[in-house]
Amino acid sequence: MSENYDLLIRNGRIVDGSGAPGFNGDIAVKDGKIAAISNGEALQGDATEVIDAAGKVIAPGWVDIHTHYDGQVTWDPYLSPSSWHGVTTVVMGNCGVGFAPVRPDAHDFLIELMESVEDIPGTALHEGIDWQWETFPEYLDFLDKMPRVLDVAAQMPHCALRAYVLGDRAHDLELSPDEITKMAELTKEALDAGAVGFSTSRTILHSSSHGYVPGTYSHPEELETIGDAMGAAGHGVFQLVSDNVGKADEMDWIGRFCETTGRPLTYLMAQSRDNPTGYLDMLDDALKMQQDGIKIVPQVPARPTGMLYGLQSSLHPFMSHPSYKSIADKSHDEIVAAMKDPAFREQLLSEKPETTNPVALHLLTNFAQMFPLGDPPDYEPAPETSVAAVADREGRSPEEVAYEWMMERDGKQMMFSPLASYVDYNLDAIGKMMDHPASVLGLSDGGAHCGLICDVSMPTYLLTHWVNGRERGDRRPLEQMVHLQTRSTALAYGLDDRGLLAEGMKADINIIDLDNMRLHAPEMVNDLPSGARRLVQRADGYHVTICSGVVTYRDGEATQAMPGKLVRGTKDGPVMGVSSAALTGTIAAE
Repeated sequence: MSENYDLLIRNGRIVDGSGAPGFNGDIAVKDGKIAAISNGEALQGDATEVIDAAGKVIAPGWVDIHTHYDGQVTWDPYLSPSSWHGVTTVVMGNCGVGFAPVRPDAHDFLIELMESVEDIPGTALHEGIDWQWETFPEYLDFLDKMPRVLDVAAQMPHCALRAYVLGDRAHDLELSPDEITKMAELTKEALDAGAVGFSTSRTILHSSSHGYVPGTYSHPEELETIGDAMGAAGHGVFQLVSDNVGKADEMDWIGRFCETTGRPLTYLMAQSRDNPTGYLDMLDDALKMQQDGIKIVPQVPARPTGMLYGLQSSLHPFMSHPSYKSIADKSHDEIVAAMKDPAFREQLLSEKPETTNPVALHLLTNFAQMFPLGDPPDYEPAPETSVAAVADREGRSPEEVAYEWMMERDGKQMMFSPLASYVDYNLDAIGKMMDHPASVLGLSDGGAHCGLICDVSMPTYLLTHWVNGRERGDRRPLEQMVHLQTRSTALAYGLDDRGLLAEGMKADINIIDLDNMRLHAPEMVNDLPSGARRLVQRADGYHVTICSGVVTYRDGEATQAMPGKLVRGTKDGPVMGVSSAALTGTIAAE
């Protein structure tokens, strides 16, 4: 008897997400799941829709575990740019910032934190967020009601939790036992309702007008009590960004935390200029701890976090020059017109940055780490292409070269300035991080850093650069690059129903024209609420993207279908389509 499927994908090269060698075959989908998969032979049966994937790659939908869509998710059903890049599941609420729980009088405080830490325009958040929740379970229920093109999962953010419990004392370090207990209780409540983790920030890079974000210097007992609550919930990942990762005291604490709570902990790591090979020891130490049963997972990027300097972005070498500040509030066209004037140019180039902040001064003048981005963008530029190197060869000042480059494309040209993990002016260190069995891929920061960074295209970059395009080092097998952003990331957060093309798995699928895949240069658009700006980046090569068996994109165009759901974490695995009350009742009954 012939099978009747919802969708039948024929004749593609199946790269299933496990890391195993790809094979030619068909995939059948029914009721949102993979119903059958063949290796070599044709599947028999009929389908409502048949897609011919000849010459194309069939892979799972990408699972991006490090995003900041906590605000955008409340108004944008597409969660672009992530959905443009084949992402079918995102995890948000990272780095301790988010919008639940929240007291009615604390909306502005949480927006200010998100704007400061993640460079998401406050005007957009004020206009775009419709605050219909107070508790974290209420936030999840609000998200559950909204249709979207992909699945979302949320973590409890430490900053919001502290603000909710402590009010105006959110930054205090000395807390009463009752206050710490209350935070732990609310964390468990969030996890019981479906939060997939808890996140905190312990880096001086994350600050606002109030100082370092709440929780930066929290005493260990506060985090350990919260960790005990996570252990009692029986699921959830503890996500950490810390300046002390790699140092003995911090790693000892992380190890004890994981042993005591039984919960996995993922922390962000990168190659440091002060200790260029230290990341290798950190990865090996993490692997040894994993082998000893301690669940720590270093989270690494696919390319360096890259600041994009240009006249439209939040930072460039002339931001603090007096002459530029005199035109900074004008429209882009007016700024370009002013900078074309020879007298203005001469005056500006005669000035120096007016800032006493040593970090800012370094970023504005580190011309050896500024490169032309180009189109297609080059994220592995050679040292001889930097502003400093070109200026030296041509007998000009670095400022002259930077000025000239930024004026290209009607003042829309961007320069790439990689931060950590580019000590050797190549991506060899990042390649070793990705290859290491202890690590997991993350750090795309989707939805964040709207005016300066656009790393949301990392999933596509794994294919365009690491598989197809790398010239200054070894490339990587397609199967490995698919695995790193599907099954590997899914399992890191306990989302074990996805990230793998196999019978019974959730039918999140990308059909990719790998030979013609191309990553476009980022561009600045003003499409956020209130007309606020953000950097976006598009790609060619995604022939079809499918979420829960439903086609959401064809050749880069949205189909208007909205199959995406809220993913709730539980101790028994991910659940969709269940309310907080129903889920909590189920857990209580158990």
